[in-house]
Amino acid sequence: MVLLKTLVLCVLHLCLVGSQPTSKKTSTPPHPVGEQSPLGPDNLSFPWSRLRLPRYINPLHYDLLLHPNLTSLSFNGSVQIQIDVQNNTNWVVLHSKGLNITKATILDQNLAHLSDQVLPVLYNPSHEQIGIFSPRVLTSGQKYFLYIEFAAKLAEGFYGLYKSSYRTSTGETRSLASSHFEPTSARMAFPCFDEPSFKAKFTVRIRRNPEFISLSNMPVVKTVHFNDDLLEDHFDVSVKMSTYLVAFVVCDFKSVTATTSSGVQVSIYAAPEKIQQTHYALEVAVKMLDFYEEYFNINYPLPKQDLIAIPDFQSGAMENWGLTTYRETSLLFDPLTSSVSDKLWVTMVIGHELAHQWFGNLVTMVWWNDIWLNEGFARYMEFTSVEATYPDLKVEEYLLHTCFAAVGLDSLNSSRAISSPAEDPTQINEMFDTVSYEKGACVLHMLRHFLTEDVFQSGIVRYLRKYSYTNAHNQDLWDSLANTCAEEDFISGRHCYSSSQASKNAYLFAGEHLDLTAMMNTWTLQKGIPLVRVKRAGSRLLLRQERFLRTVLPSDPLWSTVQQGFLWHIPLTYKTDASSTIHRHLMTTLTDSINIGEEVSWVKVNSDMTGYYVVHYEDSGWDEMTNLLRKNHTALSYKDRTQLIHNAFQLVTAGHLPLSKALDLIGYLGLENHTVPLLQGLGYLEFFYRMVEKLNESDLTRNLGVYILRFFRAVIDKQTWSNSGSVSERRLRSEVLSLACHLHDPPCVERARQSFKDWLQSNGTLNLPTDVAETVYSVGAQGDHGWALLLHTYNISLSAAQKNTILFALTCSTDTNKLHRLLELGLEGKVIRSQDLSSLILMVAKNPQGHHLAWNFVKKNWDTLVKRFQLGSSCIRHILVGTTGQFSSPEELTEVQLFFESIKEQASQLRATQIVLDNVQKNVRWVQRNLETLRLWLNEQMK
Repeated sequence: MVLLKTLVLCVLHLCLVGSQPTSKKTSTPPHPVGEQSPLGPDNLSFPWSRLRLPRYINPLHYDLLLHPNLTSLSFNGSVQIQIDVQNNTNWVVLHSKGLNITKATILDQNLAHLSDQVLPVLYNPSHEQIGIFSPRVLTSGQKYFLYIEFAAKLAEGFYGLYKSSYRTSTGETRSLASSHFEPTSARMAFPCFDEPSFKAKFTVRIRRNPEFISLSNMPVVKTVHFNDDLLEDHFDVSVKMSTYLVAFVVCDFKSVTATTSSGVQVSIYAAPEKIQQTHYALEVAVKMLDFYEEYFNINYPLPKQDLIAIPDFQSGAMENWGLTTYRETSLLFDPLTSSVSDKLWVTMVIGHELAHQWFGNLVTMVWWNDIWLNEGFARYMEFTSVEATYPDLKVEEYLLHTCFAAVGLDSLNSSRAISSPAEDPTQINEMFDTVSYEKGACVLHMLRHFLTEDVFQSGIVRYLRKYSYTNAHNQDLWDSLANTCAEEDFISGRHCYSSSQASKNAYLFAGEHLDLTAMMNTWTLQKGIPLVRVKRAGSRLLLRQERFLRTVLPSDPLWSTVQQGFLWHIPLTYKTDASSTIHRHLMTTLTDSINIGEEVSWVKVNSDMTGYYVVHYEDSGWDEMTNLLRKNHTALSYKDRTQLIHNAFQLVTAGHLPLSKALDLIGYLGLENHTVPLLQGLGYLEFFYRMVEKLNESDLTRNLGVYILRFFRAVIDKQTWSNSGSVSERRLRSEVLSLACHLHDPPCVERARQSFKDWLQSNGTLNLPTDVAETVYSVGAQGDHGWALLLHTYNISLSAAQKNTILFALTCSTDTNKLHRLLELGLEGKVIRSQDLSSLILMVAKNPQGHHLAWNFVKKNWDTLVKRFQLGSSCIRHILVGTTGQFSSPEELTEVQLFFESIKEQASQLRATQIVLDNVQKNVRWVQRNLETLRLWLNEQMK
């Protein structure tokens, strides 16, 4: 990123908090030529020392003018901010990053200048703040206008107002400008009060060349000729919103449009040659908006909703109010090249971003420590909305894996609480993680089942209505859920369901009084996930809870320390063979017991995994589960079967269960007909295979591969090389055939080679079945000619989905020179875009031949990666965790520790570095404790 000289020259001095200057000095950039200030800025000091802005000035309205120049790749603009002053002060402190401030003035309510001189602007670069000094005191209770002119280069990377480009089928490169402000980058596009609680209205004007269009949050109300070369679009005034939701795009894209049942205009924008790939997204967006308006019983408040596919985009999508932005893979769907998984992904991402139009945009968290109120809800509403609008996609089959991902992180000692402190931009960026998204969604899923659907939904509606256009805390949500019908205006109507389900201040759950705040605080204010130990004692079920950890064993000296002080209020559910009833019990103490009756032969706790906790069946409990699955596995739901498999292998890693017991448990899978438990069991065997193939354990690797192919032979053989069947069947086909070919299964490899040969003979014009295209390309990429043609096809393809499929196949090559070339192409950012570099690195790391190549690439290019993606970003986290994810030797652990020591200043700022170390230590311990057990178990199976 290019910094302007004026910012580089600034020196930071931290001063006493307050609205008056202190004796310390800070330098200011020189004023533009001809605008000398006699106010003596060199004698002024920056008036504010905190990261968060002072609360005594509040923005009310921004009048913003921008001119992004796609020739010079720069922009200039002005902003007039109406502010409400609540303390007497000479200073206005707000955010600005990388902007060259050329003019700053303050006007009174009558638009009269308070000073006839140019006002001094002081910079605090480390806090990304500027201070503007007024020689006349701004009076408490009065409103003023702050006017600022500024300029900057379009940003490199993916934040602020940044440059993007795409290439046409004729090879022409075309440019566009797009914005991405969440969480703290609006300040890179215009000076502003860039914190979520400073909500204001925005009136935007954008200047552009006639060959482009401009988009913002609101519709264009008029377009005027600014001069012979430029048009100026005037957008309608926005609703009250946070700065991170403001958005602009200047491009030459085309669109398709439809209208919802309530009259909202929905448009999908994409590069002109990709407009045919937008029709599915349009259908989904209209359906989703209709669904959410009914579910929330609150009309979408804007007249339009634009969705646009940006060629360069770091995250999956962004919920800017009225102008949601997406990666091309998250919005575009090409029936010829996009798989059923791609279709589900597009549907879920649109559901996520449109849920944000209520959760996040209409009601926003007060501060980033509660970002889960945005992201956890939006992630959960993906499942709710897609299940309602596209039931054939079977999205509910993916919710378990969302929760399993949360357990994976939450069972490390380096996890964090859902609501955690975050102050500086790096810390705030790190909040966009598995805990906020996946754990947040799973805790909400548990709460919904605990309270019942109607009570949960009516409480959400109350929350959204009460806090519309404002900000909320955790506690506000609990109060809304626990007081669903407390106010007269909520007693009638669709959003309040029945007094028998919702009372004013409390719920009765299984006959027990519930303090919802106390319960939910145990899930949001402390880190980790509980383990519930279950033991039969006659007619009673004995329960004990503790913190579930995979990084500290019960035999470790640290065990008692890491367990101290943890207690959850757990909404237990369980089922027995005695009836089909799902029983409920709220566990609020470390130990507890339930009467289940003498006649019960088995009990399954955490029905359908609606609760966010792991279960350990002590004594002979796991043997009972294994026998049940072998004799009558359909006595349990597919979700229960999947959860048993997951919990068993997690308990192995945590040292609570022998590996042989977990492997015996999945012995029933030969009888399994449901995709989800099949893939869960297969997934663990694949993980073990990929781990041992990197350990130079050739005999063990070969034996495990032979066992997997033999055990799943019937499943493999019944797969067709087509796109036929249900969504679940197609997902199984893709996963099973991919693994079979990776394990060098002769029939699989031969069929893939033939299909690839057919594709080659068509010169790449044959459309392979999307369910098996990745497998076919991966086998074909082993030859030099096939690899070269795939790279060429990647370069010219107009389908982002196909490019993703081909890129993975290219990284499956066993030629390390080819893998190295791919990494260099990703770093260069032309053939392989920078946005795909982090995914590329992880793909290479998955390859046994690319295992250490990827890690060495990260170490060598660390500074470049941080500059490109930002230190606390999800990309940097995924790169670190992903490249080391299967390190499992003490030597590899030492190597990681040494690298983190070499970047100590940056590593100390990242939670991700501790997650990496926890993960590698966990893997090292797993190998030390289980590798021999795996070897012996396999030898027994191979007899």
